[in-house]
Amino acid sequence: MKKTIITVLGKDRVGIIAKVCVYLSQNNINILDIAQTIVDGYFNMMMVVDAGNASKDHNMIADELTDLGKEIGVQIKAQQQEIFDMMHRL
Repeated sequence: MKKTIITVLGKDRVGIIAKVCVYLSQNNINILDIAQTIVDGYFNMMMVVDAGNASKDHNMIADELTDLGKEIGVQIKAQQQEIFDMMHRL
């Protein structure tokens, strides 16, 4: 299993989750866990996914998700779990 952390942040609008999930499905990436909130009109989502069987490498996935975020007006970041954990240690 190759866990990746995906975060999505931006103004709430219809279709954000759908577009991200379609991208993941098309690239054989399985969602393991997902949490999302909307606070005062701002959308925040964090996903833990398994990219072990992904059809593309991590860098390409991260770049394409960044581009998808720009298309739909949100910021999307994808980080490998090990890097995410190291960056968020107390």
